[in-house]
Amino acid sequence: MGCRDDTLGKAPAQKLCAEGFQSQPVLLDVTDGLSIQSAAAAIEAQFGRLDILVNNAGVALEPLTKPSLVELDLVRRVYDVNVFGVIAVTQAMLPLLLKSERGRIVNVSSSLGSIALATGTGQRGDAAFMPTILGYNSSKSALNSITVQFANELRGTPVKVNAACPGYCATDLNGHSGPRSPQQGAQTPVRLATLPDSGPTAGFFNDEGAVPW
Repeated sequence: MGCRDDTLGKAPAQKLCAEGFQSQPVLLDVTDGLSIQSAAAAIEAQFGRLDILVNNAGVALEPLTKPSLVELDLVRRVYDVNVFGVIAVTQAMLPLLLKSERGRIVNVSSSLGSIALATGTGQRGDAAFMPTILGYNSSKSALNSITVQFANELRGTPVKVNAACPGYCATDLNGHSGPRSPQQGAQTPVRLATLPDSGPTAGFFNDEGAVPW
């Protein structure tokens, strides 16, 4: 379990162990190249391979406001985590994933990154209900494209790459204001992380099925 702080990571890891799961924290800051490489080296030294990578780190820093008023520095900070962090971690972990017989990469995205929904051209026509969050929304659109590009590179290998929308979950990212629990939000990522060999790749999904790009 990747965590930026060893101390904060120990408590949830111990809770999972108490529930019968094997879990241990791994120090990982997705904006720090040395931290990423150290995490990959630790995983390789202990396990020799990586079966599943869930890129779950994400931030939303700017307020709900017009794109023309958003501070550019906030957008850069969002992209550092939500976009560049995913690329860096995936590149570092890919050699270990390719050693797995059934490697899976799940990028935790959001329907807010769906251009089809934002423009009202999706099946549900949600444009009027999409909050305007320039950095966060566009970072998830970029993440969706990154998902497809890695999936295309890895076609012909056992590794499948998909994006998951967990829905509006109560987490630190939104001040625990979401109506869904983290457990509910984990359902689609877990399903994509455990896909059979016949499962999809280069897709974008939520609990209901495919999400329009």
